[in-house]
Amino acid sequence: MTENSKPTLVIGGSVKPERYSNKAIRKLTDYGYKVYSLGLKTGEVEGIKIQQGKPALKDIHTVTMYVGPAHQNEYFDYIISLSPERVIFNPGTENKEFSTILRDNNIEVIEHCTLVMLDYGLF
Repeated sequence: MTENSKPTLVIGGSVKPERYSNKAIRKLTDYGYKVYSLGLKTGEVEGIKIQQGKPALKDIHTVTMYVGPAHQNEYFDYIISLSPERVIFNPGTENKEFSTILRDNNIEVIEHCTLVMLDYGLF
């Protein structure tokens, strides 16, 4: 499959197959997206390294959140510095404060499920 033009950062990545972030990494990879992931623990999913910290990434189109609102504050400045086109808040990660900050920085906010979006061609 050819690589899609929406490099995506999965925040909250996990090596545990039952985690939705893991499913998202695998599905994004299956659909041909360039995927990066950040998580609490390093590891690898479908050849995608789960990194810690805030690595210097370029050309990120989409950030998809799998971290709850209580743990998102540390990512505010980092995500804004990446200048993504959009941030997807998956169910349970919605954050009114962060959404406002993102919109103020001309970043689209989407409250939806990445897995559903991929399956229905909405990604």
